[in-house]
Amino acid sequence: MVPHLTTALTSPINELEARILESMPAIERWFRLEWMEHTPPFYTSVDLRNAGFKLAPVDTNLFPSSFDRLAPEMLPLAVQAAMAAIEKICPEAKNLLLIPDSRTANPYYLYNVQRLVQIFSQAGLNVRLGALDEAVTAPTKRVLPDGSELVVEPLLRTRGRLGLKNFDPCTILLNDDLSAGLPPVLEHLHEQYLLPPLHAGWTVRRKSRHFKSYEEVAKKFAKLLGMDPWLINPMHAQCGQVDFSTTSGLDCVKGNVEAMLTKVRRKYKEYGINEKPFVMVKADNGTSGLGLMTVRDVKDLDDAERLARHQMSAAHGGTDITEVLIQEGVPTYERIEDAPAEPVVCMIDRYVVGGFYRTHAGRAFDESLNAPGAGYVQLAFAESTQLPRPGTKPGASAPNRFYMYGVIGRLAMLAAAYELEATDPDAESYE
Repeated sequence: MVPHLTTALTSPINELEARILESMPAIERWFRLEWMEHTPPFYTSVDLRNAGFKLAPVDTNLFPSSFDRLAPEMLPLAVQAAMAAIEKICPEAKNLLLIPDSRTANPYYLYNVQRLVQIFSQAGLNVRLGALDEAVTAPTKRVLPDGSELVVEPLLRTRGRLGLKNFDPCTILLNDDLSAGLPPVLEHLHEQYLLPPLHAGWTVRRKSRHFKSYEEVAKKFAKLLGMDPWLINPMHAQCGQVDFSTTSGLDCVKGNVEAMLTKVRRKYKEYGINEKPFVMVKADNGTSGLGLMTVRDVKDLDDAERLARHQMSAAHGGTDITEVLIQEGVPTYERIEDAPAEPVVCMIDRYVVGGFYRTHAGRAFDESLNAPGAGYVQLAFAESTQLPRPGTKPGASAPNRFYMYGVIGRLAMLAAAYELEATDPDAESYE
């Protein structure tokens, strides 16, 4: 199933799809060479937006919580990728400690944890769950909405190693994005692999730094294909020292929004796009769809009530928003059952292991779909994203569309690799 693109401006995307398919050997070789130089994040999910005239990532998550939304047909691929990832890091590993996000109030999140346990168990590991929540002092059952259960256990820290009672893991897989801060129990571990590393969490990570890295990757890739990088890259700017509750620092945001709208209008004119541009103002750290608003006119930022409604004073984990990303808005013109839809690509190591569509009947094409009331459709990625069908009409074949989405998802994952290298506190130098 390929969701219908509800725009007449599909020619740039169809042209991009055709170019990506005909360049497939060169693209795969390019990725192979990049992965010889850079280490991919352990697992990643990337939100994409397809405007018909532009296809770009708008968010890259290094602590993905959506593996339960993959089609069952994709599970063997996920297990294979998990095996490759673990063999690279700790080939003799037999125990994996998985630390879920203990703060989420969404019971459906536990399905993601259950799926991760399934994937890594089938990859040949003993998987147990440890709780960051210090209130968990004994093995505790967590009941999923379907009645199934998971058991989380209290963490034990002994002589620089982290584990559970009678369980000493080689590898610790973190599924908490550290929005609430850095737990001391995870610091200074001895001869254990913590994945992703601590500096991948929102205590250190910034979206603006990621999209700066993505811009670098997009330019390299566009040069390989002989195309305009704007077709796959959302322009961005950043403001620090912002306080939406007192309007302190708002002049920086307004100035960057005005400049961004002007740049986008210029690009739209160049490509004959008859659309009204918009920008997204986002908390520079944190996720879960909080601290995020669509700005169609700089006057929108004068509406204090609107700012409060979009929770622009506090992000995920209750942290204050003091830095924001101003990102070119990419509309989504894909629809499923008349609801706006956006593809999400899931990866383990450097492999695309599937994806799904996020839909939201209550949201418009120029708004974030990551909000309460969102639905998820897994059928779209039931076929492998690695097996396109060259020669079919652009825009008509699901495997071709999803191969293209997998390429853009991997570009964002590569940008995350650049970003993590640049912020690694153990590297010889970083910005």
